[in-house]
Amino acid sequence: MSDKMPDKITLSIDGQTLSVPEGTTILDAAKQIGVHVPSLCHKEGLPHFTSCFMCVVEVSGRRAPVPACSTAVAEGMQVQTDTPQVRHLRKLCLELLLSDHAGDCIAPCVLTCPAGCDIQGFLKHIADEELPEAIAKIKDALPIPGALGRICPRPCESQCRRVTVEEPLAIGWLHRHAADVDAASGRLYRPDSGPDSGKRVVIVGGGPAGVSAAYFLRRLGHGVTIFEASTELGGMLRWGIPAYRLPRAELARELECIIEMGAQARFGQVLGRDFTLADLRRQYDAVFMATGAPLSSSLSIEGENLPGVLEGIKFLKQTAEGSPPKIGTRVIVIGGGNTAIDAVRSARRLGATETTLLYRRTRAEMPALPVEIDAAEAEGAHFRFLAAPLSIHKQNGALMLRCQQMELGPVAPDGRRKPVPIPDKIYELEADAIISAIGQKVDSKLLSEQGLPFENNGSRPLYNPLTMETSLPGVFAGGDLVGNEKQRIAVWAVGSGHVAAVAIDQYLNQQPLTGPAKNFTISMGDSPKEVTPSRFAGIAEMPRAHMPELELQDRVTNFREVELGFTPQMAAQEAARCLGCGCAISCDCHIRKLAKEYEAEPKRWRGACRDYMVDTSHPDIVLEPGKCINCGICVRLCAATKPEIFGFVNRGFDTRVKAYFDLTPEGRALALRCAEACPTGAIVRRDQLGRHVCFASCKTVGVGI
Repeated sequence: MSDKMPDKITLSIDGQTLSVPEGTTILDAAKQIGVHVPSLCHKEGLPHFTSCFMCVVEVSGRRAPVPACSTAVAEGMQVQTDTPQVRHLRKLCLELLLSDHAGDCIAPCVLTCPAGCDIQGFLKHIADEELPEAIAKIKDALPIPGALGRICPRPCESQCRRVTVEEPLAIGWLHRHAADVDAASGRLYRPDSGPDSGKRVVIVGGGPAGVSAAYFLRRLGHGVTIFEASTELGGMLRWGIPAYRLPRAELARELECIIEMGAQARFGQVLGRDFTLADLRRQYDAVFMATGAPLSSSLSIEGENLPGVLEGIKFLKQTAEGSPPKIGTRVIVIGGGNTAIDAVRSARRLGATETTLLYRRTRAEMPALPVEIDAAEAEGAHFRFLAAPLSIHKQNGALMLRCQQMELGPVAPDGRRKPVPIPDKIYELEADAIISAIGQKVDSKLLSEQGLPFENNGSRPLYNPLTMETSLPGVFAGGDLVGNEKQRIAVWAVGSGHVAAVAIDQYLNQQPLTGPAKNFTISMGDSPKEVTPSRFAGIAEMPRAHMPELELQDRVTNFREVELGFTPQMAAQEAARCLGCGCAISCDCHIRKLAKEYEAEPKRWRGACRDYMVDTSHPDIVLEPGKCINCGICVRLCAATKPEIFGFVNRGFDTRVKAYFDLTPEGRALALRCAEACPTGAIVRRDQLGRHVCFASCKTVGVGI
C-alpha cells in the first residue's frame, strides 16, 4: 500500500488562496477557509446528490456556474461564491423549489394575530396541561391576556384551519383560561425587567397601546413613565368595556403587574393643560403617543344635541364610573359595532325594558362580535336593520327618532355594499334616551396644536407602520391614534405598542430604525377556503367547546361577568383540537432561512402542486410529503446505514420519497436520524410538533390586520 500523500491543489476562493488535497470539492475547500456556500441537498459523510443547485459558484473560464458540492478543485482555479449572477441563480432555484412546497411556516392564526402571539405554542401547552408554560408563552406577546381573552374580536379564529373540518378553535377563551389559572395561583406570572439602560421613555396614554409599550420597554430595561389623564390605567378597556364583559378586578390585576415591573404612572395629567409635547421631548429620551380616539363621531342630524341624546363612549364611561345618566325605560342605540352592543346591553342592566339597536346595514355586515350580537338579542334587544337616522325632535316629553328605510346598493370602495335610501320609506321611533355609537375619532386639533404633523385628511398622525415613528424624531405613536377602522381593536393596539417598543429601543441605542425583524413565511393559502380539503381528510370531528354563562335571569339586572370561563378539562380538550398547522421546525428550517437571505418570491413560479396527505402512522415521526424538496438526504442516509426506510418512486414531476417503515429498534432510530437531517420539515419528530422554541425571532408583531 502506497504511503504517498495526495497531491495538493492551489486555488483561490473569493480572493483567498489556499491549498487542498486533490479530489476535494469546491464546497469542502470553501469550508476550510470559513466561506459559507449554501446547500439543501448536501450532508456531510453522504455521497453528493446535486439536486438543489443552491451551491452554484462561478469559476473563471467556465461558461456557466457549477455546483460546488460535486465539482472537484483544479490547479489555479479561481472561484467566486457570491456574485450577482450566483445570487440570481440561487434565488431562482429557491423559487422553483418553493413553487411545489406545501406548508405553513407559521400557523395562519398566528400570522393574523395583530400582536404576534404564538397561538400554536400556547395551545400545545394547554393541551398538555402545562399552564405555567402556556402563560409564559402568551405573555411574550400579550401583557394583558386575561383582558384580551375576554374582549378581543379574535381575528385569529377567522383563519383557523380547523374550519375545514367543523369550527375554529376557541383561541381567545383559551388564553383567558390560562390567564385565569395564573391569577388564581395568587401571583401573576411577571417576566423580568431588563438591566437598567439609563434611558427614560414617556408614554402619553395608559390604554392598551400605552401599557403594552411600557411592558415591553421595561423588559428591555428602559425607564418608563405613563402620563394618564384619568384616575386609572386601562383606557377604553377600563372606561369603555362594561364590567359584565371585563371585570374591573381582572383588568386591574394585570395592569398592576406592569407597575410591578417598574413602570411609573402619573394620573390626572392632561395633554395641553398639564404638559406639552415639547416639554416631553426636552425631558425624556423618547416619547410614545397613545392618546387613542376619544371623540365620538357626530350623527350630523338635526336634534342630536337635545337632552337625552347621549354619546356612546360617554355613556359607557359614566356607567363604569358608577354614575350612569338617566335613560328611562325605552332606549334606542344607533350603531353596529361593539360599542353599540355594549351600550344596548348596559341599558338593559340599568333598567331599560325596551331596547332597540338601529343599524344602516344588515346583521351580516355588523362589525360587532357575533357572540355579542347574539347575547344582546337573548337579553331582549330588538334590531332594526337597514335603517338610517334622519333627525331627532321632542314630542310630548319623549324623543322621536325619524328614520329612513335603506337597502343595500352597489359595492363601495371599502368592499361592502353601500346602503341607499328607499324612496318614501320613512318612519318614526319613540324613546326616552337615544345613544349614538357610530364611531370614534382622534382629537386632531389638540395634537396638531402640540406640533404633531397629521395626514392631509386629518384622520391620524403621519407615521411609519413598520416602526410606529412619527415624522417628529424620537416621537412614536400607536393604538387608536394611528390605527384605521379595522385596526381600532385592543389587540392591534397591544401589537402596535410592542412594535413601538422595539423601534424605540433601536432609536435609543442609535441603531437603524427597522422595527421587529421580519422573517420569510410561506402559506398553503391566504384563507381556509384556499386550502385543498384533502389535506385534512381523515381528521376526526371534535365539537368546539361552548363558554359556560350566567343564566339569563341572573345577569340582566346587574353587571356580573356573564362568561364564566372553561374548566381545566374543557380547556385541555379544546386546545387538543389544534391541528398544529405551523411547521415544527420553522425556526430551524434551512429553506426558510435561505429564502429570507435571497429574498425569494414563493409565488413567482406557482403552478401545479403535489397533493399528499400527512402521514402520522409512525410512532416517532410525522411525514409531510408536501414539504419535501427531493433533496435525497433521507434516502442516502438509509442506503448508507440500513434499513432502507425511505426511497424514491416515480419519475419527473411525480418523483417523491416513499416511506417503508421498519419498526425495529434500528428502524426507529434511523427514522429519528432522518428527521434530524431533513432540511425542510418534511420529516419531523413527534415531540417537536406544536412547539416554537425561538418564536420571537420568527414573525413581525403587530401586522396581522
